[in-house]
Amino acid sequence: MIIKVSKPLAFLVLMIILVGLACGPSVTPTQAPQQPQQQQEPSPAPQQPTEPPAQPTEPPPTEEPTQEPLPTEEPTSQFFRNEFDGGIEDWSGFNVKDSAQTDEGKLAISTDGGFLTFSIETMYLYAYLIYDKFTYEDVKLTVRVENRGANNNNVSLLCRYSEENGWYEFNIANNGLYWIYAATPNPKGSGAPVYNLVANGGSNKIKMGKDVNEYTVSCKGNTLSLTINGFDTKTINEKKYSLRDGKIGLSVSSFNVPSVKVEFDWLEISEP
Repeated sequence: MIIKVSKPLAFLVLMIILVGLACGPSVTPTQAPQQPQQQQEPSPAPQQPTEPPAQPTEPPPTEEPTQEPLPTEEPTSQFFRNEFDGGIEDWSGFNVKDSAQTDEGKLAISTDGGFLTFSIETMYLYAYLIYDKFTYEDVKLTVRVENRGANNNNVSLLCRYSEENGWYEFNIANNGLYWIYAATPNPKGSGAPVYNLVANGGSNKIKMGKDVNEYTVSCKGNTLSLTINGFDTKTINEKKYSLRDGKIGLSVSSFNVPSVKVEFDWLEISEP
């Protein structure tokens, strides 16, 4: 059986087909698609060590080279305070005997416990110590001294000492008297010096017996001064012997009673 299709219907079908083809997907050439970036996986966190890392082995300590001890320095000033905590290597001594029975072997001078001690177990012995480090023109000496033995003794302070010319000597007796001498060399060339009296007197400021005293002497130009326990005791103008310079010194004397023991706590050397 033959079916006839009318022209209008055929035209409509054709249009539907054309419209369908026009609306269908069309392929347009494009650039090659970019590859998607590969996502990096996060790095795993570092594991903590279960044991502390071993410490590096330190090299063995090297032995320090042995350093030679530095030499003892000389005092930077000739004025200072001596507490007598060390020895008496910087001092030299001599004795004057005033009796044929005097036994120098019964004299002992030492430092111990911060004291310079004179111990004399014989009669009529004058024991001297001279400080050899410096020579002085004008100088002041102050000592703190304690009597630990017999009451009959002298404590002496010296200025401007020299073997050639002599020295000035201030003697303070434990019984309350004092003397100032210009000691000059023996004219015979040997033997005891000549003690030339310059001044003397007494002072009730001297603490007698086993007690402590402070004495100060000053040699400034031609002026010689003595102070006892802070009290000005005697000042004189000495021009007869006119000793100019020399060393300083200390002395302790025994007389007719032995068992003398005197301790110097300190000595101060200063400018007058």
